[in-house]
Amino acid sequence: MSVSEAAFEGGSTSNPVQITEDEAAVYDRQIRLWGLEAQQRMRNATILIVRLRGTATEVIKNIVLAGIGKLVLVDSDEVTDEDLGAGFFFREEDVGKKKVEAAKARIESLNPLVTVQTMKHHTLLERESLDALVMSVDLVCVTDWHREGLIWINEVCRRFGKPFYAGGTFGLLGYIFCDLLKHDYIAPDRSAPGDAPRSVKASQIYSPLHMALRYQWSGLTKRQTKELNPAAVYAILALWEYQKIKDGKVPDSVDAAPELLSIANAMLTEAEVNPQVLSTMPSDLIESVCRSAAHEFSPVCAVVGGLLAQDILKALAAREAPIANFFVFDGNSGSGIVVRMNM
Repeated sequence: MSVSEAAFEGGSTSNPVQITEDEAAVYDRQIRLWGLEAQQRMRNATILIVRLRGTATEVIKNIVLAGIGKLVLVDSDEVTDEDLGAGFFFREEDVGKKKVEAAKARIESLNPLVTVQTMKHHTLLERESLDALVMSVDLVCVTDWHREGLIWINEVCRRFGKPFYAGGTFGLLGYIFCDLLKHDYIAPDRSAPGDAPRSVKASQIYSPLHMALRYQWSGLTKRQTKELNPAAVYAILALWEYQKIKDGKVPDSVDAAPELLSIANAMLTEAEVNPQVLSTMPSDLIESVCRSAAHEFSPVCAVVGGLLAQDILKALAAREAPIANFFVFDGNSGSGIVVRMNM
């Protein structure tokens, strides 16, 4: 189906529909949690997700169950044996089939109130088709893709004023980046006296990915730098650079450790990370990354995909502050941090 043929079934942010009594009954608990207006925004949202791997699987499950209006899913790949681990929309008999075709019915069964549209043609990510596709949705989420592709789609989203999310995993490491342009939201005011309003309007100005990646750490104290776990951050950023050098491939053995270590250390120096905190990347971390980066682990996908979905819903609902703007999960320690990169 071409983008021009993809007529929206239901509402959109430009042509909203009201939640029916039946829908209100289905989403009753959520409406009690974040309010009817927030649920209405979700109901009228069309979300584009590019690439269907473990992280996207978790995102889709959560946003579909939450009650978005429409999901548009783009992936031209076929199901492989490796996809059966973290990709719970797939079964053994799906190996060799197009991912979007294998997953569509199972996604629809999660919530029949959500329209699911799948696209399997790789040409959809070419310039003119992508422009039309981005214009037709309200928010874009790209998962498990290389840095240059993320930067490119982020720039397309900026041209058309669309919020952008990226997320993915490399073995035991995971990340989320968001560029919400200028985002207005309602935040709780915990300092308000008892008889005052308990929430205030707030706003954040976000940076595109290409600017965020130029972030300099020199303005941070030693303690602040240590709290942000720069080793995990630069393991991910070094993997992106490695992919660029290796035509999209990631390390698949410890043989790649010296090259990845060299890349990461050069990036640490360029970003002026406090050498008293991290003068060189830990060799055990680099070796672990080289052994695991090419593989998906369901628990890591569940954490990263779950948080990514939660943040997308938070952005749609405009309640509470979303991630600002780069989240890193370290499965070695089970911890996560958020770095404000050029915001």
